[in-house]
Amino acid sequence: MDLIPAPRVADFHEGGLRFEFGPAPVLAAGPGCEGAARRLRRELGDATGWSLQAAEPAVAAEIRLRIDPEAGEGQGAAPESYGITVDAAGVELTGASEAGLFWGVQTLRQLLGPDVYRKAPLPGRTWSVPYVRIADAPRFGWRGLMLDVARHFMPKDGVLRYIDLLAAHKLNVLHLHLTDDQGWRVEIKRYPRLTEVGAWRARSRWGHRASPLWNETPHGGYYTQDDIREIVAYAAERHVRVVPEIDVPGHSQAAIAAYPELGNADVVDTSALEVWDDWGVNENVLAPTEAVLRFYEGVFEELLELFPAEVSPFVHVGGDECPKAQWKASAAAQERIRELGVDGEDGLQSWFIRHFDTWLAERGRRLIGWDEILEGGLAPGAAVSSWRGYGGGIAAAEAGHDVVMCPEQHVYLDYRQAGGAEEPMPIAYVRTLEDVYRFEPVPPKLSPEAAAHVLGAQANVWTEVMEDQGRVDYQVFPRLAAFAEVVWSWQPAPEERDFARFETRMAAHYARLDALGVGYRPPGGPLPWQRRPGVLGRPQEGTPPNV
Repeated sequence: MDLIPAPRVADFHEGGLRFEFGPAPVLAAGPGCEGAARRLRRELGDATGWSLQAAEPAVAAEIRLRIDPEAGEGQGAAPESYGITVDAAGVELTGASEAGLFWGVQTLRQLLGPDVYRKAPLPGRTWSVPYVRIADAPRFGWRGLMLDVARHFMPKDGVLRYIDLLAAHKLNVLHLHLTDDQGWRVEIKRYPRLTEVGAWRARSRWGHRASPLWNETPHGGYYTQDDIREIVAYAAERHVRVVPEIDVPGHSQAAIAAYPELGNADVVDTSALEVWDDWGVNENVLAPTEAVLRFYEGVFEELLELFPAEVSPFVHVGGDECPKAQWKASAAAQERIRELGVDGEDGLQSWFIRHFDTWLAERGRRLIGWDEILEGGLAPGAAVSSWRGYGGGIAAAEAGHDVVMCPEQHVYLDYRQAGGAEEPMPIAYVRTLEDVYRFEPVPPKLSPEAAAHVLGAQANVWTEVMEDQGRVDYQVFPRLAAFAEVVWSWQPAPEERDFARFETRMAAHYARLDALGVGYRPPGGPLPWQRRPGVLGRPQEGTPPNV
């Protein structure tokens, strides 16, 4: 059977027997299975027309749900393990927890076939599943996708859609990049200008920053606090954690445009700054003052209320790509360096990050940031997103910090998927479906003790050249399916993985994506409307360095 991600154990009946569902199957849900039963009714009901009424005590239910701590026994990450048995009595689905049961529901959907992903029943369609015994559990506890909603805003319904797509692929972390130079995307009630001003830019570069073209349509948008609450609750019901990112002290021009006192006003006229309309690394960074710290503490106070600890234990603070030219030229920043006794401008950035490391820890949260945050030392509970390669993650893990591996050379999905002139706005190196399938989150040089600090991995989607949902879909799929198998399934070494078999399974998965309405890149190349002729990207040739 063409299941993606592949389960640990899947024993199908050699004779190909199938269990045939009648027109009105009933559902028996054991104690603790109420949430899974509700999800099953929703996820199967639209396409099948089934109401899945609760079974009476004396009635044999065609679908049975049960919590069993031994489900998927011996499969590793026990809390998310599950088992499925299909035989003449119907379908029995067991989970070690509600999360495990939910992932089992996703496998059952795949067993039912691509049409189960449709929003309404097809006339005359009947349903059956093969006899099988499945025992499964994920390899990693952090299986994520980072969506950059700052460069190009993704409306709330698009975010909810992506949560569903993550869940369908057994991914359980959505990292939202909420702020950058080009836009501030979350309502902060005590600082209304962050969204009144910071959420909108006058125009956008069309293509890579080398492109001479501009889209003169103003761009923007933001999530109200109730939008965020809805997103977090929607994700939690699907066992997806949401990690919010507020980027400091760089990538901050949108905030400075809204509140000029946040910038280095003794170096640049911050009152003249607008939300940035271009791409790249911006020189306008936050001023290293107590007032700026208090401002962002206010931001984080509201953020923590929107993202409860049980759903979002981690808070991402960015910490990457912070140019130091303004601090070097600023008399106030230089005086701050002397007052704090830190090692120059780099020490100033480390002071900034360490402040929020401590501040978040005091409130029961864990700071996570891009791997540049390692340079000044971290509190014991802080974690690192290793993006510039494996190096930062290796250093962090060997130092006892937890790590999420997301090296740009392997899992940046804004990178182009093939060579040739037809790829839309081609960015960086070619990273094919096979390249992503052969990504290994745990470098072999890590000691076993350090390897235990690799929480998992995530694929990152930076949206400078993704102006709408169709462009995001094109860049993300089908590669996210390969990534999902990397972080869920227990795989051999990269060079030993059976990509040909995975490609065969993808044939069925493309039909699922079609039913879901995903605008993926076809294996043969972009469709005419997916191309962007004449719009410059930034392609790089050769193989990316493995660092």
